[in-house]
Amino acid sequence: MASAAPVGAFLGETTVDQTKTPTQAKTSLLIVEDDEGIRSQLRWALAGDYDVHLATNGQEGLEAFARAQPGVVTLDLGLPPHPDGAQEGLRVLAGVLSLAPTTKVIVLTGNTDKANALKAIRLGAFDYYLKPVEIEEFRTTVRRAAYLHGLERDARVAASGDGGPYEGIIGGCAAMREVLGTIDRVAGTNATVLIQGESGTGKELVARAIHARSARKDRAFVPINCGAIPETLLESELFGHEKGAFTGAHVQRTGRLETADGGTVFLDEIGEMSLGLQVKLLRFLQDHQIERVGGRLLIRLDVRVIAATNSDLPQAMTAGAFREDLFYRLSVVSIALPPLRERQEDVLLLALTFLDRYRAECQRPRLRGFAPDAEEAIKNYAWPGNVRELDNKVKRAVIMASGHTLTAEDLGLAGVTRGTEGSLKAERERVERVLAIEALKRTQGNVSQAARDLGISRPTLNSLLARMAVDARDFKKRKAAESD
Repeated sequence: MASAAPVGAFLGETTVDQTKTPTQAKTSLLIVEDDEGIRSQLRWALAGDYDVHLATNGQEGLEAFARAQPGVVTLDLGLPPHPDGAQEGLRVLAGVLSLAPTTKVIVLTGNTDKANALKAIRLGAFDYYLKPVEIEEFRTTVRRAAYLHGLERDARVAASGDGGPYEGIIGGCAAMREVLGTIDRVAGTNATVLIQGESGTGKELVARAIHARSARKDRAFVPINCGAIPETLLESELFGHEKGAFTGAHVQRTGRLETADGGTVFLDEIGEMSLGLQVKLLRFLQDHQIERVGGRLLIRLDVRVIAATNSDLPQAMTAGAFREDLFYRLSVVSIALPPLRERQEDVLLLALTFLDRYRAECQRPRLRGFAPDAEEAIKNYAWPGNVRELDNKVKRAVIMASGHTLTAEDLGLAGVTRGTEGSLKAERERVERVLAIEALKRTQGNVSQAARDLGISRPTLNSLLARMAVDARDFKKRKAAESD
């Protein structure tokens, strides 16, 4: 085996812990546990990171939950008056989820009662943990629950009616932060903007955000898809026409540019515009005047133009299909939208936002989130159709799902595995997984010893295992089964 230091460096001591809560405020946590020793152990271990509330039985637990409305609950299934069964714990679980379906409930039970733990999962619990409690492992489970609860909260805010400060644009990755910063800087000007990105990345949302943050926000925002209108009609759509200008022109018609006077016109798929129309658009950008088709009157307009394309305009210029002078007129400011496959930090938040939206729209309030296999598939799929594809898959899953959580099969992503893109990141993750699993096998699931063998800290290994959905306890069970 390689020396510890290189392995530790490869596994990434400085890797961002994706299980941290999205905000700095402490998540509220309720511990429902009748065993004083375990209750004190959990409170001592978790109080530094969470706003901890305690309850010793089911009734106290429900009352404390109603008061504190915690995001995460740890719930012992064996509560009085039935400490040897799960009836009371399951009753409390049902009560909590009826009050707040998005609460993340982690059930604890004896290691001989896995059947009731699985029943709790079917009823909507987030996860289960078999006693005895190994604090570091349990802390990782709680941290992941808090992280997902925070993501869902942010998703609900993003899906609320007003669209948020950026008209519904959701994203916290570095590339999207740069996009939002450019929106802020350009919105207060009248500069033309060219938005470039693959189909489905949200180009119109960016255009609307620029308009909404500008001095033109109270005037019209007029979108037009240059690729969806036949070339013979597009000129009339843009510039309007006079009565009798051509066969069928029975009345005078105002064009989209004129409709947008004082506001913004959004020209999507600008690369599909014919060279003839490109000349007329260039003339408008230069002198801010139009003539309707069949007319002779010059009409002066105050319109901001934002254009978008999913094609390679420099290549189109080389091929003679797009005018170089128009390109430079349109791209005073350029915004490049990243594809969803490059927005790993955002993909689950987007999925949760769509889930929250369609859960309400399709009247499926009992849906409580994504199953673990769905979360993994969402993070590992390449999303060739970008945000639009994710939106469509989540909507279909909400409509078709038969359980309380959406599975990878519901999303049409069954069988999606990590590393299918052959990228450097995927290869790194594959090697990390192999190294971590080999270490757990050697140490029979001892996380501390495995971390030492790999030359990394225990919290780093715990974070890595949580991200890979690997449970160290499985390796302990495997060893016990092999020795029987």
